[in-house]
Parts: sequence; structure tokens; C-alpha cells
Amino acid sequence: MNQHDVRAQAWAMPLTSPIYPRGPYRFINREFMVISYRTDPALLEAVVPAPLKPAPGGIVKMEFIRMPDSTGFGDYTESGQVIPVTFKGEPGTYSHNMFLNDDAPIAGGREIWGFPKKLAGPSLRVDKDVLVGTLDYGDIRVATGTMGYKHRPFDHAKALAAVAGANYLLKIMPHVDCTPRICELVRYHCQDVTIKGAWEGPAALQLFDHVLAPVARLPVLEVVGAVHILTDLTLGLGEVVHDYLADSGAGKNAK
Repeated sequence: MNQHDVRAQAWAMPLTSPIYPRGPYRFINREFMVISYRTDPALLEAVVPAPLKPAPGGIVKMEFIRMPDSTGFGDYTESGQVIPVTFKGEPGTYSHNMFLNDDAPIAGGREIWGFPKKLAGPSLRVDKDVLVGTLDYGDIRVATGTMGYKHRPFDHAKALAAVAGANYLLKIMPHVDCTPRICELVRYHCQDVTIKGAWEGPAALQLFDHVLAPVARLPVLEVVGAVHILTDLTLGLGEVVHDYLADSGAGKNAK
């Protein structure tokens, strides 16, 4: 294989059998349970990267997501914490950490957008009259969320706004000497969103200490709401809105 062939075929690793196909990626019957809770605002200040700013109120959203039919990635489940933020005064959310059970979307999410994904064991299921989300890291339970199943309809316009809003990621890719080769703030949106159902109801959330799945470092002070949303959507490709290496005068993009 000559150099031209390498350049023409290079997309993702391995070169001759990439772990995921090119996007964009369509999700059918993607199901969210999102439990919003209040935590210590000082803790959010310590983990949200500038130029993002935590939104007022000290809110964190613990998500449990089933993705039974996704282009290229198959059938998997995901859980993680997102933090409401502002960027230049505009609202959005920042993905603080994510845990899922499928290699392809872990690799694709990290390499393309910068999703902070790790391999773990999340689940989302119905247990009689309760929607139950759990997150295990190895054999250890690190999160359990429960929500009354379809207690009240949730406004579809609000559900659409929540799913289609601006989302921010901190994309970090190391150089071969372990210095940062890429360090960028990325923004993406979910597109072509169809809300198939949306509900709200009472909820409870427990987080447990774990050194490598540190969801409990943003402790639950008060659960303030929960929504259950069923949707079809396309995960849009991202755009770089801030380059930390160019800003510092370091790295390949230095000016």
C-alpha cells in the first residue's frame, strides 16, 4: 500500500477494518431517562472547563439511555452526567462523563467528537411500575436511578428543545510523547429529531463512590425532576468552537 492509498483510505483505526463507519449516525427508538438534581455549585465550577460557565442553580443531569437501533453502532446502553452550562451567554449542556457497553461507539465517540466515554455496564429497564436505570463499573454498582413509569405527559416542545439543544465536549487527543496533540471545545446538536413520547414523574437517585467512575464526586443534594423521552434522531457531526492549544501558543495549531 503506497502513501496515496493510505491517505485515501485512512478514516479510523485499524486502517483496513475501521472500528466504526463514517457518520452521521441515525438512532431509532432512542430512550432517555434523565434525572435532574442539585449539587454544590462550587464543585461544578471546579470541573466545567472555561470558556463554558455552569448555569445558575448547581444542576446536574444523570442520564440513562437505551439505543437499540443505531447506524453503525448497533444496540447498546449508556449512562453519564451532563451539566447545564452557558457559552458566550447561550445555554447548552456539557458532557462531564459517560459510560457504555459497546466498543464501537466508545471509540467513535471519543475519536470524532470527544465524548468522555468509558467501558462499563449501564442498563435501563422497566420493573413493574418503575423505570430503573443502573450503572455498574465492573462488578461494582455506582449509580441507581428510579422513576415512576409514565406518570404524567411531558410537553413535547420542551422535550424537543432538551434533545436538540447545544451540547459541548472537551476533545483531548494525545501526541506520541503524551503531550496534548488536540485539546478543543466541540459543539454538536442532535438533528432530525422526532419525539415519539415524553413523560415526567417522581424520581430518586443514588450515587456511590468509585475511584474510576467518579459520579459521586457531584453528590445528590436534592432531586428536582425527571423526564422519560422516546425519540428518533440523528447525531450531528461537531464543530470546534475553542482551541486551547492555539489559545496558549502551544501545539500543532499554535499561531
